[in-house]
Amino acid sequence: MSILVSNLSKLYGDAKAVNNISFEVHSGEILGFLGPNGAGKTTTMRIITCYLSPNAGSVKVEGRDIQTESFEVRKLVGYLPEQNPLYLDMNVLEYLEYAAQLQGVTKLMIPRRMKEMVDVCGLGEMKHKDIGQLSKGYRQRVGLAAAMIHDPRVLILDEPTSGLDPNQIVEIRSLIRNLGKQKTVVLSTHILPEVQATCNRVIIISRGKIVADGPIEDLQRNLHGGEKIILEVEVPGGQSFEMVSVQVRSIPAIETISLVEERDGVKKLSVETSNATDIRKDLFQLCVQKGWGLLELHREKTSLEEIFRQLTAH
Repeated sequence: MSILVSNLSKLYGDAKAVNNISFEVHSGEILGFLGPNGAGKTTTMRIITCYLSPNAGSVKVEGRDIQTESFEVRKLVGYLPEQNPLYLDMNVLEYLEYAAQLQGVTKLMIPRRMKEMVDVCGLGEMKHKDIGQLSKGYRQRVGLAAAMIHDPRVLILDEPTSGLDPNQIVEIRSLIRNLGKQKTVVLSTHILPEVQATCNRVIIISRGKIVADGPIEDLQRNLHGGEKIILEVEVPGGQSFEMVSVQVRSIPAIETISLVEERDGVKKLSVETSNATDIRKDLFQLCVQKGWGLLELHREKTSLEEIFRQLTAH
């Protein structure tokens, strides 16, 4: 077990920022830690990294307690906060050397780790520049390099791709996926496609409580309950949506049919079933029988954005 959070609570005055939450993160897992602003994400991450003390509950990182063994925990964790703290008057290499010294990297290893981080984070062209001269995207790369300079077993990343351009985002996603093969990664972001592209498990927190925990595929299946199928057909004879809908409803298990789009005799329908029955074969056979031109037929999964909205809407 890499991270073990048990009955964790944190209060600010009378407000419970984190309300009795428990979860585990295993070694080699990339966890997407999601929630709206004020949900308790950053507070939880700050507790895991020993920046804050909890009011109740416990956290262990690689078997070490954050309250009784905080110095050891800090050695094991690399943390990139949302507000990336950097010394703007230092150049990139100076700052990475400084970060390595702070993290206790041995003198002999520092040059090697600096070179590795410059290469991994794509800082080669900027390594001699002052951080104050860098764009926000490159500053974010410097922060990520500093978080990894001591080769930690656990990485806590709060909005790691903030300010990066699309090409840089793809590069950082690839880096995080590769890191996840060797390390435990907890990733918090508001960019939900990034989570789907990077993470193999998601926790959603709302008002200080965990409202979902599991692989994205399981959340999609469990939240929706049935199947949602998109059917686009070219219907001869100017048949109305109502006429087409009646014929489609002849297939068992269909719960709802709605018109998504209509143009020049082409109708795009959203067909939902009351259970997980896959009716695509039945729909195809219906199109053949009725002489409809089949243009599109696919299952549509509930998006992570929709799951997020349903579970966190107040």
